Amino acid sequence: MKTVDEFTRVPLGFFPTPLEPLPRLGEVLGINLTIKRDDYSGFGGGGNKVRKLEYLMAEACQAGVNVVITTGGHQSNHARMVAAAARKFGMRPVLVLRGNPPASWQGNLLLDKLFGAEVQFLDPDGYFTQIEGAMQAHADAASARGEKPMIIPLGGATPLGALGYVRAVEEISAQLAERAAPVPDFVVAPTGSGGTLAGLHVGTRRYWPETKVIGISVSAKADWFQPRISGMAQDCADLLQWPQQWQPDDIWIEDGYVGEAYGIPSAGGIDAIYQLAQQEGVLLDPVYTGKAMHGLISLVKQGRIPQGANVTFVHCGGSPALYPFADRLLEQ
Repeated sequence: MKTVDEFTRVPLGFFPTPLEPLPRLGEVLGINLTIKRDDYSGFGGGGNKVRKLEYLMAEACQAGVNVVITTGGHQSNHARMVAAAARKFGMRPVLVLRGNPPASWQGNLLLDKLFGAEVQFLDPDGYFTQIEGAMQAHADAASARGEKPMIIPLGGATPLGALGYVRAVEEISAQLAERAAPVPDFVVAPTGSGGTLAGLHVGTRRYWPETKVIGISVSAKADWFQPRISGMAQDCADLLQWPQQWQPDDIWIEDGYVGEAYGIPSAGGIDAIYQLAQQEGVLLDPVYTGKAMHGLISLVKQGRIPQGANVTFVHCGGSPALYPFADRLLEQ
């Protein structure tokens, strides 16, 4: 068996990120609630993708890559982080984003421009059929110019990238041990592409076998995520040579909190943003963490997370996405 430290990574984030109690919201809900502040991971505006990119950018550096190509939504945190990481290592970032060119560059799109990324927009209706070809076209053009490109998948969701969240579980374990606190009964996190959930599953099964990981979908249905995440978890465990077996039914996904669609704020998500801001002074975002916190609160109210449970919420960042949705947030 291997450890995550046996895999090459480049230091990008400011780790460990805080593990912070949320006593006021926890009291309202009747649970012991903590939040893992990966919005404080620091580099390039922070967020969960830093953990994955430490491994993925190490691979790029070892391969002599000088052009990094990736994709994401219109206000993609992942794309913003890839652009920042590429610049740190002297690489040229190319972003292929789902959506139409904006009337004004705000939020993550503004940061993409500050990082000097080349940005291409794909029409949302044809995105899923065109994206692989569009990224490959950029890679082929770069190769023809004598550059060395690398394509990073949506969300950095690969078995290698998932190691970042195995490492996060180890980090939380050390923080809990320092304060003689119990391991969580539940870990709740948003999921848009599955890589964070895959790493959390592998890490919790290794270190906290009784803990349940709940993914709150912000994009697709559970039956899309379950085989994707179980397969990625299996491949990640195989990288580590850990004796784990994963099946789609092992993956708990709640897909009732997406709202109208990915990237569109939901009423419940906005309510959760206001609740966290006004009860705990914590900022969530309308694309990922607001919807995920809405899911957590609802699961407690439904009794599916029982009273008195120890619950850790993974804050994956994304506050730049608050600003493009200011009008929608203020309507509610």
